[in-house]
Parts: sequence; C-alpha cells; structure tokens
Amino acid sequence: MAGGTRGALHHVELWLPDDDAAWASFTWLLTALRYVRTSTWRTGSSWTLGPTYLVLETGPDVLDEPHERRRPGVNHLAFHAGTRADVDALAAAAPGHGWSLMFPAAHPLAGGADHYAAYLENAAGFEVELVASDLGATA
Repeated sequence: MAGGTRGALHHVELWLPDDDAAWASFTWLLTALRYVRTSTWRTGSSWTLGPTYLVLETGPDVLDEPHERRRPGVNHLAFHAGTRADVDALAAAAPGHGWSLMFPAAHPLAGGADHYAAYLENAAGFEVELVASDLGATA
C-alpha cells in the first residue's frame, strides 16, 4: 500500500431497497459529483472517483425494511461538492432527482456559520451532505 493512501477511505457499500426511485436518486447524484460507473451486475453497480469507490447494491441479502439513518450505524455520507455555487446548483437540481432539502430554514449554513453545505434526503431515507470547498459564511 502506498504511504499516501494509508487511512484514506477505500470504498463504501450502500445496500439500497429494490426501489427504482432510490437507485435513480443515487445515480443522478454520483454522476453530478463526477463519479463514473465502473462496474454493473444484476443487483448493483460500483462508482469510482479517484482512489475511492461506492457500491450500490440490492438483492436477497438486503432486508425488506425501511432505512433509518438515526439508528446506530452510518447516519449519512458527506461529499466534497465543489464551490458554494456548485453546492447551490446541486441543491436546486436535487428535488427533480428524488432528493429533498433538509433543514431548509437554516440552509446553507445548517452545519454552522463556517460550514456551507446542502443536506439532502431521498425518499428511501438516505441522507447526504454536499460540502463546499470554499468554506466560510457568505458576506
């Protein structure tokens, strides 16, 4: 293993419900974030950006229960999403692709005055955070 990758995230595997809307929302988001679909199979696909990849999968091992991000486990995924303008554009487009804006009264500073981000949730209950690279409150 190269010294520069030690401790870096290798991959994340998300088990999604067998639901076209959940798949469509993640497909749009990953494409918008410049991930490339690098592999597909009957019950899933993998998406790569640099040295990290995400796996979206469903199948017989996935329990037929709703996802609940507030249970112990992973609460959400946070992505570097570009500039504040990029975050704004993604947040504006997200509802047309199955995502709803969380914390709208505090958006885009729901994470604090020095954290510009959009918090989104899809119909299956998965949350993502799209974080601006040019952090800091707007003037």
